[in-house]
Parts: sequence; C-alpha cells; structure tokens
Amino acid sequence: MHIAYWCVLFCVLAPYFLSVAARSQAPRSGYVQDPRAYSESLVGWRRRAHLAHLNAFEATPAIVAGVVIAELAGAPRLHVDVLALMFVVCRVLHAALYIADKPMLRSHAWRLGILCVIGMFIDAALYGRV
Repeated sequence: MHIAYWCVLFCVLAPYFLSVAARSQAPRSGYVQDPRAYSESLVGWRRRAHLAHLNAFEATPAIVAGVVIAELAGAPRLHVDVLALMFVVCRVLHAALYIADKPMLRSHAWRLGILCVIGMFIDAALYGRV
C-alpha cells in the first residue's frame, strides 16, 4: 500500500485517539450514558483534546479528496506521498498545539496542512492525465 494511503488511514483514525485522550479520566459508565453532555463538561487540556478531536474529523475529508484526486489524475507518486506525509505531520502538530493551548502556532500548523492538500490538487492539475 502506498504511503499516502497509510496517511489517509492515520487521518481517519486520529480523531478516535484524540477522543480517548479527552475522556481518559472518565468512568466508562458516565461517558457512555451521555457522551455529548460529558464532552461539554470537559475543562483544560481535556476540553482542548476534545476540540482537536472534532477538528480532526473536519480535516479528514480534505486529505481523502487530495489523495484520491491526485491518484486518479496520475500525479507523481513521490509528490503525493510527500505531501500526504507532510499533512500528517501538520495534523499531529495541530493536535499537540491545540492540547498545549498554543493557538497561533496551531493555526500555522493548520494552514500548512491545507497547503499540502492544495499541493495535491495542483499536482493533479499539472501532471494529471487528460
């Protein structure tokens, strides 16, 4: 399987890991009974982990679309793999900076990640099959 595909899988699973971190101190029965109410009661780094979890869900379609479009267009494998890896690095940084409460750096990580996706679309346009 290509590196970019592994990156997509990572991005699909990342929100769930962040969710586990957000509710790491919750008794299972309390969380399972009303997960939304529990999530709204979070404070501190656990609340930020929950927000990073939600943002990770929002970012996943972008990497999926970028990889699929670049793949269908026949963009160079190395370009797609490098951009997908860079996107994953940016998303990991984004989550870490979200949890660490570094909003400006977090925003930069988000921007760099989106630039990676845009790069995949540009590769598809430049190198794609007609």
